[in-house]
Amino acid sequence: MKLRKQVTVCGGAIFCVAVFSLYLMLDRVQHDPARRQNGGNFPRSQISVLQNRIEQLEQLLEENHQIISHIKDSVMELTDTGAVSPSGHLPFRSANGSWVLHIQSHACATSCARCMLDVYSLLKFDNLDGGVWKQGFDITYEPEEWDKEPLQVFVVPHSHNDPGWIKTFDKYFLEQTQHILNNMVLKLGEDPRRRFIWSEISYFSKWWEGADKQKREVTRKLVKSGQLEIVTGGWVMTDEANAHYFAMLDQLIEGHQWLETNLGVKPQSGWAIDPFGHSATMAYLLKKANLTSMLIQRVHYSIKKHFASTRSLEFMWRQSWDKSSDSDIFCHMMPFYSYDVPHTCGPDPKVCCQFDFKRLPGGRVNCPWKVPPKAVVEANVEERANLLLDQYRKKSKLFRSKVLLVPLGDDFRYDMALEWDQQFSNYQRLFDYMNAHPQMHVKAQFGTLSEYFSAVYKAGGVAQGARPADFPVLSGDFFAYADREDHYWTGYFTSRPFYKSLDRVLESHLRGAEILYSLALGHARHAAMEGRYPVADYALLVDARRTVALFQHHDAITGTAKENVVVDYGARLLRSLIGLKRVIINAAHFLVMKNKEFYRFYQTEPFLETVRPATYSVVSVREINPSPPPPPPRYLVLYNPVEQERLCAVSVLVNTAHVRVLTEDGQTLPVQVSAQWASPIQMSSEATFMARLPALGLAVFHLYNMADSPMTLRSDTLLRLISLHPPSPCVLPMKSIRLKDDPQEVKVQMHFLVYGTRPSKDKSGAYLFLPDGTAKPYVQKEPPVVRVEEGPLFSEVVSHFQHFQQTVRIHNVPGADGLSVELSTAVDIRDQTNKELAMRLVTDIQSGDVFHTDLNGFQMQARRQFLKLPLQANFYPMPSQALIQDSQHRLSLHSAQALGVASLESGQLEVILDRRLMQDDNRGLGQGLKDNKKTVNRFRLLLERRDTGNAVRTGAPAFPSLLGHLTGAVLNHEVLALPVLPKKRGVPQLQTFCPLREPLPCDFHLVNLRSVVSQVGLLSCEDVRTLSMILHRKGMDCSLESPSLGFNCSTTQGQLGVSGLLRGLDLQLLQPVSLTLMHSAPPLANDSSVSLNPMELSAFKLKLR
Repeated sequence: MKLRKQVTVCGGAIFCVAVFSLYLMLDRVQHDPARRQNGGNFPRSQISVLQNRIEQLEQLLEENHQIISHIKDSVMELTDTGAVSPSGHLPFRSANGSWVLHIQSHACATSCARCMLDVYSLLKFDNLDGGVWKQGFDITYEPEEWDKEPLQVFVVPHSHNDPGWIKTFDKYFLEQTQHILNNMVLKLGEDPRRRFIWSEISYFSKWWEGADKQKREVTRKLVKSGQLEIVTGGWVMTDEANAHYFAMLDQLIEGHQWLETNLGVKPQSGWAIDPFGHSATMAYLLKKANLTSMLIQRVHYSIKKHFASTRSLEFMWRQSWDKSSDSDIFCHMMPFYSYDVPHTCGPDPKVCCQFDFKRLPGGRVNCPWKVPPKAVVEANVEERANLLLDQYRKKSKLFRSKVLLVPLGDDFRYDMALEWDQQFSNYQRLFDYMNAHPQMHVKAQFGTLSEYFSAVYKAGGVAQGARPADFPVLSGDFFAYADREDHYWTGYFTSRPFYKSLDRVLESHLRGAEILYSLALGHARHAAMEGRYPVADYALLVDARRTVALFQHHDAITGTAKENVVVDYGARLLRSLIGLKRVIINAAHFLVMKNKEFYRFYQTEPFLETVRPATYSVVSVREINPSPPPPPPRYLVLYNPVEQERLCAVSVLVNTAHVRVLTEDGQTLPVQVSAQWASPIQMSSEATFMARLPALGLAVFHLYNMADSPMTLRSDTLLRLISLHPPSPCVLPMKSIRLKDDPQEVKVQMHFLVYGTRPSKDKSGAYLFLPDGTAKPYVQKEPPVVRVEEGPLFSEVVSHFQHFQQTVRIHNVPGADGLSVELSTAVDIRDQTNKELAMRLVTDIQSGDVFHTDLNGFQMQARRQFLKLPLQANFYPMPSQALIQDSQHRLSLHSAQALGVASLESGQLEVILDRRLMQDDNRGLGQGLKDNKKTVNRFRLLLERRDTGNAVRTGAPAFPSLLGHLTGAVLNHEVLALPVLPKKRGVPQLQTFCPLREPLPCDFHLVNLRSVVSQVGLLSCEDVRTLSMILHRKGMDCSLESPSLGFNCSTTQGQLGVSGLLRGLDLQLLQPVSLTLMHSAPPLANDSSVSLNPMELSAFKLKLR
């Protein structure tokens, strides 16, 4: 009976809110006929006015629908739980007229993927002037609010050190960072009440290398005493938009392993004050690394205002796919504009700037508000303390506890000893005064980040990392970021795509090298040949790990550093790529030798050679010169970095049109011989054959130069000039896609468009995307050259335009290669001025305003196109894929590089391919984007049909299908071709290497098999006996039809037997550990199976006999 009454009351509330909302809508339409939607100008005719009113009414009805849906969900939740929220949190209008939504944990648990989308739906993004807090509102309080429970204030000194931005990593270290850390050792020791936090281990490790024994010992004591805290502990403060989760995790591991080895410290709290938006993936990685709390800063100013108005700036961040609370991590969102001192003590920057004592008169830094700081002395300490306490109290009103965090720092602060004295001495005088006057009801002190979080948990009466009572739960992410007005930081999703692409190539090589090195070392030890194997290659792995880690920095992979800094990053990436190729060929050499007794390693005489994978997602070898008959053949070793068996088309460049390819056991394979075009008029020969490759294994093939056999197949080529007179918009020949055995065609057209930038005031730059309106069709005067090639194994259409070359290729092979369309766009816009080139897919899929993008290649996030937001606000990061879908089909665009993506109309996906911008966008860089390179962007386009009866579940998290996962894997982890170099004494007998007794289940991904050294420096093979195995069980959408994959694919309900996994190697230890290997659980029995839930990432330590 009680439950029915509750439901009746809530139902009545729904009805009342609905009626009242409709009344408000009619009233607004009646009294505000001149209201404009989206800033547009409307005609003054009576019909236009009427149409405008109707559009307003439709928009208001949509807002009302969102609100009613929320209340309905709340009622359904009450019905399910039989309980009413203690505070009755229903949406309400705030004083400024915007809707306020209280975020509840149960709502997130039942409809997680829509939580942040719901907030976006409710907010008006109106940017009203909030007074001294321009982007917020006026904050008031009653003086007696802290009489019973005094305010606890933790002032946290910090220095944000970018590992490259305006200066290179090395120059920053030489000129600033080393002085900060040297001063830290000296100045913290002067007073035990002082505190400092540090984040970037890339800098800390470089400083440590040059520090003497005394400095190292003092540093260890500071860490042990709690005066110095290492926060996050990653190699860098990683970007969270463009970075792939493999690299995000790897840089975290590299930092944590360095800390464990050198300082013996385990980070507890995350600190991310400068990434340009925040991803839920990072929250999950920190949680799985056993961190209990985290802090974020760069969030859209309207979101911050909304969270501040509801006191939701501290919340439990839950993954959208988590139906429990296992993934929850406590998160603190900084409320104001920036992380500098004027925007951290309270809402009024004019006041807060007066307490940044580096800006005291006479220094090089001033307060823009024209009121300088004053040194704190006995004569003014009372006035100064009360002025500062007022800001503290106002800021504390935005949070639910009476514990306050006040960061004290900025970029590269504390590099001079004078600043340490200015900040610490003046603040200590203020603290001493406050603490000595009980009537102020405040306890102020220096603190570390974890000391602050511990005080919050203590005040809430909960354990470390647990949810305090009534604290909200949130799912979703914080893209796109805007710091003011309509300045959306969505340009950096694409800026400098050449380096974004190179980063992913290096990541794939790093993973492949880690796995092969670990396997080769294990087999060398098993064969008692440790002394012959080049164990020293481990140094090349470490170098590559740290290069990849450094490039995840939020001014590196983002493309937002100065040109000379970008060149420095590029040189590091290339050097490490060359080193990884050496690791791969050395490991492959050992593993494919049939008789290991014949194995000899010569540093100056490599057994194999490597080249980069081909542009078009196939294997390319620059030249294989098959010897004239009679044999011997040229040997080709192919490495499959994917953990499932692979059936794929492999292409190699050859210097003859007469090629035969044989498997290791002598079976002749069909070969398609075709022209490889270096340009529209330059060509060479390319041989394509279908290869079956073992999971994570190496396969051996023989190539002969001999007369054609019945297995030699030639392709037909047609060269055509398409006349465009007069010049017309660029629409490529692809019109539709039809799945085999499906009579229904799906319209898929490919358009190329160009965005300009605003003609005046603020313009697009490395960070910002500020277009001059909607995109205009790409038009060129000269007719494009179109080449059509048809063959039995693949067919392709290549279109040559002035600023890009587009290749569309279809493989006629079983499996993932043959079930998607391969796209490649070589872009060169170096002669353009303030232009951005976009590729738009136009389909007849009824996707509405909803689409999905991936977060860091780890999970999918639902997006909506909001008409109330400017065009640039509707772009999102696409590290690896985006999709649209309806009740019948799903179209996924898989990407081999991070780019910006949008769906501006139903049935469309639009990707920004490159940007060339001539000016700075006033975010500190001081340069435009003028160092463009010819860049090849690679994609896979996958069309899937939905099973009959499996409708799209609105609000449910989206997952790729099994085929979607495999498509992304073959795109991002290409087959590597390793030709065997000719030998004077002949080539020893080679054999295929199959490392796994059986392939991993199809829903398992081997993220890495990483060798671990437990001490500084590498001594022998015995020092790398420990491996870390990181596994990801992928979440899958099973509502899509499953075509034949060309190999046996099975799942095991999340179970994996590790002891029998590696062929020829015996397991000695199996121990679950945290993701960064710092926290260990009790070892498992060697014959145990490990169990993972969908989407779970888990790590294990292995020791092999």
